[in-house]
Order: sequence, then C-alpha cells, then structure tokens
Amino acid sequence: MRITVLGTGTSQGVPIIGCDCAACTSTDEKDKRLRTSIYIEEKDTQLLIDIGPDFRQQMLRAKKTDLSAILLTHEHNDHMIGLDDVRPLNFRHQKNISVYARISVLEDLKHRFAYIFDEKPYPGAPQIELHSIENQPFFIKDLKITPIETLHGRLPVFGYRIGAFTYLTDAKYFEKSELQKLEGTQILILSALHHKEHHAHLNLKEAVALAERLNIPKVYLTHISHRMGLTQEVEKTLPAHIHLAYDGLVFEVE
Repeated sequence: MRITVLGTGTSQGVPIIGCDCAACTSTDEKDKRLRTSIYIEEKDTQLLIDIGPDFRQQMLRAKKTDLSAILLTHEHNDHMIGLDDVRPLNFRHQKNISVYARISVLEDLKHRFAYIFDEKPYPGAPQIELHSIENQPFFIKDLKITPIETLHGRLPVFGYRIGAFTYLTDAKYFEKSELQKLEGTQILILSALHHKEHHAHLNLKEAVALAERLNIPKVYLTHISHRMGLTQEVEKTLPAHIHLAYDGLVFEVE
C-alpha cells in the first residue's frame, strides 16, 4: 500500500496570508503546508482521506488522475470543501465518486453542496454517491477500513485504519476501546497542532506522548500550524521514530 501525503497544514495552511513569522517566511519546502489530506493506493483502488480547498492543486502536484472513493473524517471546511473539484475525474473516467462518512457529515455535505444533490442537478455538476458509515469496519473493494473515533473538542471525528496503517487527524480525546483498535499499527499519521495546549487538538507534547504509549514503530505528525515553528528545528527535538510529515511525503506500508 502506497501513501502520498497531499497536505499537512491546518485550516489556514502555511504560509498564512499576511503572516511574517519564521515558518510562514521560510524557504524550506517542508515548511509550506497545504490543507491536510492523504492519497492511498492499493492495487486498483485509490482512496482519498479528506478533500479540502487545495484538492485540485494537490492532485496536480502529485500527478494523480484517478480516485475510487473519498473518506471524510468530519465536516469542517478544510476537510470537505474541495468536493466540486472531482468533476475532471467524473469526466475522465465516466464514473461517480463514492463518499464515505457518518450520516451527520453527509447531511452537512448535502447542505453545503445542495446543487450537487438537487433533484435535477445542472449538467456538469459533480457526480457523487454517498455512503453512510458507522463506527464499525466496512469494505471498499477488497480493502477493509476500520473507523477510529476521536473527539475534536466536542465534535466526533473518524480516523481510519487500513491494514497496518492508521490515520488520525483533528484528534484530542480517545476512549480506551478506540485506542485498542490501533494495536499492530506499523505506521501512524497523527495530528499535532503546535506547542501550546488546545481545547480541540493534541499539541506536540501530547501527540508524542500518545505515540510512545501506543508503541508504534513509525509516526508522522500532521495538521501542523505555523506556530509549530521550523520543520528542521522541531525535528531535532523528536524521538528517532517520530517525524513531522510534510507535503509530498511518500511511503509504503507492508
């Protein structure tokens, strides 16, 4: 299974408009972060986790031209507002794109993109199929996908486990039963906002502590704010098996 990290930034991305901090003015490409999303390839299946406002740019940059399905973690704008840009994939492959999420997220999606789900949508509207999921495993083709629930403040968010890989973004609080689903994970992508305490996100210290408690061999941190600082500087402070993810990172999972 091949993972391409399309974006690692927070809702504003990095750099932020008008900001002159060290991260926002950095010339290091690893400090330039589009909104958080990943692309997963396994044989003839291509999955996207979250489709933010940078989706078009991310797909062009990564040279990806097909998509089997989209998994949504939650309904915040930076995780779903790029949905309209699936149209070239509809046209190119003459197929609908399936979207999987909990029912509350799908209802929000139908509200934001009412023109897509109109009884008589205009010609050229995105062609979408909605699939409601609950907190139990499901399949897309031959891939078993296990949702893992976390709380983003008070908002429930789904992370996803596929084989030995787990993806958790916008995470803060976990039930013990949900963390047990991570047992055997070999590579984890986990959100870590910045250094200070936050009511809805793990900060760097909390994310590192959780990763070490779970004893996962390799961990990449994502959903990173400009307040995290420079990638090269933060990397020096992390355990050897934990790294800041960056846009364009590619790795494989056995």
